[in-house]
Amino acid sequence: MNTLYVILGAALGAPARFAIDQYIRKFTEKPYGIFLVNVIGSFVIGLTYTKTEHVHDLFAVGFAGAFTTWSTFMLDIYLGFELKRYREITINLVMSLGFGLLAAYAGLQLVS
Repeated sequence: MNTLYVILGAALGAPARFAIDQYIRKFTEKPYGIFLVNVIGSFVIGLTYTKTEHVHDLFAVGFAGAFTTWSTFMLDIYLGFELKRYREITINLVMSLGFGLLAAYAGLQLVS
């Protein structure tokens, strides 16, 4: 049954990530969409960390697992190096890690 929860969450998370990123990319070429979904995903994981196994599997493993994207984040960093956009890369790394940690912490604090 847990697999079904993960599949259902992932079926919602991946299209949501794609839609948000595509919408934001209409306005900028910078990876703000990926930044946003990764921060939101960190918050969702924090919110569901102490929940029941089914809720955790649906939202943290399924939804947030498919919604967030480490691989696209890494590709954005790599492409920034290729284009020698070192300032943008540094800002993206620091902001993504910082806000991601803060979002997970905020989610955890809200439910505890």
